[in-house]
Amino acid sequence: MAGRLLGRALAAVSLSVALASVTVRSPVCRGIPAFRNSFSSCWFHLNTNVMSGSNGSKENSHNKARTSPYPGSKVERSQVPNEKVGWLVEWQDYNPVEYTAVSVLAGPRWADPQIRNPAGRTGLVGRGLLGRWGPNHAADPIITRWKKDSSGNKIMHPVSGKHILQFVAIKRKDCGEWAIPGGMVDPGEKISATLKREFGEEALNSLQKTSAEKREIEEKLHKLFSQDHLVIYKGYVDDPRNTDNAWMETEAVNYHDETGEIMDNLTLEAGDDAGKVKWVDINDKLKLYASHFQFIKLVAEKRDAHWSEDSEADCHGL
Repeated sequence: MAGRLLGRALAAVSLSVALASVTVRSPVCRGIPAFRNSFSSCWFHLNTNVMSGSNGSKENSHNKARTSPYPGSKVERSQVPNEKVGWLVEWQDYNPVEYTAVSVLAGPRWADPQIRNPAGRTGLVGRGLLGRWGPNHAADPIITRWKKDSSGNKIMHPVSGKHILQFVAIKRKDCGEWAIPGGMVDPGEKISATLKREFGEEALNSLQKTSAEKREIEEKLHKLFSQDHLVIYKGYVDDPRNTDNAWMETEAVNYHDETGEIMDNLTLEAGDDAGKVKWVDINDKLKLYASHFQFIKLVAEKRDAHWSEDSEADCHGL
């Protein structure tokens, strides 16, 4: 995904509506200063717990978007303390570093105005590695199955008493972190098509297959992606590529192979910009890219699967 981020992001069709230099008028987002607002960005403000840290604290909801150096560079952001992240907090001395990658500057010029990140200050202005001002739209397919023993029985965690869920994870080549195999939405493409395409390219190496192999993979993926699924999250994500003027928004969707028959007949093989791919047990010890930890946590809750060895955490929800 990362290797083709620029091309797709530049061509992505933004779902936002430009509201240049105005205050958002929507009753559910009233009082949020912005140059542009979108439904998904607005939705994020109502669901900040999704983006919070593992302990649920609000101050951890906007961390990765403030980390340095900026991905793929040696650029250090201006430091933004937790109490001054929000745009409503007056900060006359705020002087963010400006950075837009040369590869992004070489692309087409967009007419979009420079606008504000809905989650607050990041310590960096410009577009960084992102092609568009404002939201850059992606899709994250979360493919899951139950962990089973050699006899085909679902394995139950000895402490929580809940079955262990697994998901397909890739190791990103750009940063070395484990992640959901997602990618950018192509122009005019449906989210469902993006989810299936990105999973095939990154987790099954479909781009390097023969025509016959591609048809076989497509048939099996169609069965998996055409069944009932869960939309886990839609909106802003705390991504290290985010800036004050450009940010990532995604739709994370869980496709679950209840019997395991579909995925058992597909061989995982890293492709595109994925260095490695494997099935990973879901639990609260995971270290994942961007906001992927929160997405996986929600999947465990929705599927009533094991998450933590802390019995209270599993009994009372996440």
